[in-house]
Amino acid sequence: MRKEFLIRWLFFFIGIMFIGLGIAFTIRGQRFGVGSWDVLHMGLFYHFGLSVGAWSVIIGLLIVLLTAILLKRAPQIGTFMNMIFTGVFLDLFNSILPQVEGILSELGCFILGIIFIGIGCGIYIAANLGAGPRDSLMLLFVEKLRWSITVARTAMEVFAAGVGYLMGGPVGIGTIVMVFALGPIIEIILPISKKVLNRILNGQAVTYK
Repeated sequence: MRKEFLIRWLFFFIGIMFIGLGIAFTIRGQRFGVGSWDVLHMGLFYHFGLSVGAWSVIIGLLIVLLTAILLKRAPQIGTFMNMIFTGVFLDLFNSILPQVEGILSELGCFILGIIFIGIGCGIYIAANLGAGPRDSLMLLFVEKLRWSITVARTAMEVFAAGVGYLMGGPVGIGTIVMVFALGPIIEIILPISKKVLNRILNGQAVTYK
């Protein structure tokens, strides 16, 4: 039992690490836009003050409360660990990654960032220790409405970006790409991550066919 616990937490933190790395890469390519949720956070900041980071936390806490009520279960500790350590890994990689110059380099960083964020989400969700606020909402739609991960994630991203845009938040071509790319990436990576995790927990060699 202790071994399974440690392995699941290892998967969890590897996934969060990938997300932090991915966000750091998108920051290197930010001329192409910001993520859809950041469009919303910035729109709220423009209208009501506080800070973009504060609105990120406020929206996250509201989503946690909403999903807990609708699912009738308390959020797992991983939900709060996600909120904390995504920022920790983001700051770490943001301080390590070199700055890039040139539109092609920035585009490459932005695309790489989206891929890493999607991979990270698939890995840490597979650990089943509690999804982050926005991923918890995505899983709520999957569970209650029988939507696919792609449909649920895309609908959320479109809604957040749309509301944020109406409030004056910045939308770029990268925002649109992120809206439609994250769902399919997560839908591919999540079952693979679950398969790998189950094989490790069962003491089987991991093979790919």
